[in-house]
Amino acid sequence: MSKISQTLLYSLFYLLLGNTLLAQSSFSKKVLEQSQLDFVNLGFGMFIHYGMPTFMEQDWSDPNAPLDLFKSPKLNADQWAKAAKSANMTYGCLTTKHHSGFPIWATKTTDYNVMNTPLHRDVVKEFTDAFRKNGLRVMLYYSILDMHQGIRPHTITKAHIQLIKDQLTELLTQYGEIDALVIDGWDAPWSRISYDDVPFDDIYYLVKSLQPKCLLMDLNSAKYPGDALFYTDIKSYEQGAGQFISKEHNKLPAMACLPLQQNWFWKTSFPTAPVKDVKELVEKFVIPYNNAYCNFMLNVAPNSDGLMDQNALDALKTIGTLYKNKPNYSTLPSYQAPIVDHNIAKQVASYSSWGEDMNIMDFANDDNFGSAWVSNPQAKKEVWYELDFERSKAFNSVVITEGKDNPSHYSLSYLKGGKWHSISATPVQQGRIKIFRFDEVLGEKLRFNIHPEKGSAVINEIGVYQERR
Repeated sequence: MSKISQTLLYSLFYLLLGNTLLAQSSFSKKVLEQSQLDFVNLGFGMFIHYGMPTFMEQDWSDPNAPLDLFKSPKLNADQWAKAAKSANMTYGCLTTKHHSGFPIWATKTTDYNVMNTPLHRDVVKEFTDAFRKNGLRVMLYYSILDMHQGIRPHTITKAHIQLIKDQLTELLTQYGEIDALVIDGWDAPWSRISYDDVPFDDIYYLVKSLQPKCLLMDLNSAKYPGDALFYTDIKSYEQGAGQFISKEHNKLPAMACLPLQQNWFWKTSFPTAPVKDVKELVEKFVIPYNNAYCNFMLNVAPNSDGLMDQNALDALKTIGTLYKNKPNYSTLPSYQAPIVDHNIAKQVASYSSWGEDMNIMDFANDDNFGSAWVSNPQAKKEVWYELDFERSKAFNSVVITEGKDNPSHYSLSYLKGGKWHSISATPVQQGRIKIFRFDEVLGEKLRFNIHPEKGSAVINEIGVYQERR
């Protein structure tokens, strides 16, 4: 090899190494915390549900709806942006693909997309351009559940996972800086697509590698407690589904969303049907939520022409007279980094000291926060719980979700080479959740010696993770 070739090879190597290190350093706890603070301080924004359901009187459209239905002759994203500004909103968030699986951008991943409809326009590009032109930030919504592609429970393949990665790569490389992705249809009780079926950590770190400042918000509050950031950068509440934030107790960066109209997507009744009471929206939700570290996202659905109805425009102007000041936090309360990695404790063999009646040991690692293992109050001398991984597993964090009024103290140990070794870790407590983070260990079993503060230990769920750090 010539010296020139060697020099070029080394230059390429160090360029690639430098880019890798830059990518690693740019995604950091500091970057994440700043993005979370910036999001909370945005205060109030517009959710925009627009897609194939707009033309079908449904919030979930036929996953094989004819492409020629999609006609919006007056589509005007600039009107949407100006409407958001009139309400003193600071950003917009557009549904790029809803559950039925119709992308409204120029994707190369499927022919079933907006570019093959009579509209034949990249709606995501028009949205991002219009909102930025009007001084507003941009966020995107994306559904993991995709009925057209068959990305649904019990049918997911490697090709499906690659399609999700390819679509998210398009969205995060073709439309400039995206402040946040709102993810839906993933590990929700109704979608039943788990974070193992579509690996959350792979998707999360892909997003961060493409745009380190982009927040990933999964609408998973129906399942995960509000005391910690489980599989999301922002604790997100879909109020229309009965998920309400605690204004008095919330200490996490949060988002709550609600439609201005009766549904998320436009219906033919909307132009004449009353919208929600805007004074109540501002005074009962937006301002109090802002005061509880929560950004409020109000959905306004464009009609089949691609415009917002006059009654919605009028309501937004009125909101602008009521909502004047967005939050201005310099810091947020202390909280632990999100839990985003694979839970190796889920549904493995578990054992325990004497339990109380039917609340047996497997309830503590069944991936259901509504069930619990409860120690028998008569077992006062020794209370313990154990997970058996069957073979050695590496892990560096444990998360325990306790009963609301049943705190306990824990000492952790792991079995390696036939001997038990203590884990030196002091938990950080957030509400009823205790988070242990420590240096990596390798063990076949994990044991908890437990000292209940009251009569019984109550453990709703234990998670064990090998976090990427």
